[in-house]
Amino acid sequence: MKHVTVLIIGMLLLVLGAQGAIRLLTDHDNAGLLAWLPGGFATRLAGFALAAVLGALLAGWGSKKAKQSGRGR
Repeated sequence: MKHVTVLIIGMLLLVLGAQGAIRLLTDHDNAGLLAWLPGGFATRLAGFALAAVLGALLAGWGSKKAKQSGRGR
């Protein structure tokens, strides 16, 4: 069950990071969830990209472990 939870958290991070990066690229003034982060456009874009990459890694790891434990069938 914990691997499925990691998979879900990873998927949420991936979606939020990708959606935030796309929104920031199309409208530089709309920082979304990372509006509180100081440093401007580049820092916020890096934050969204980091969230997307971490989400993809977590989702991949959780999926692999869930399949190994028999939950992915």
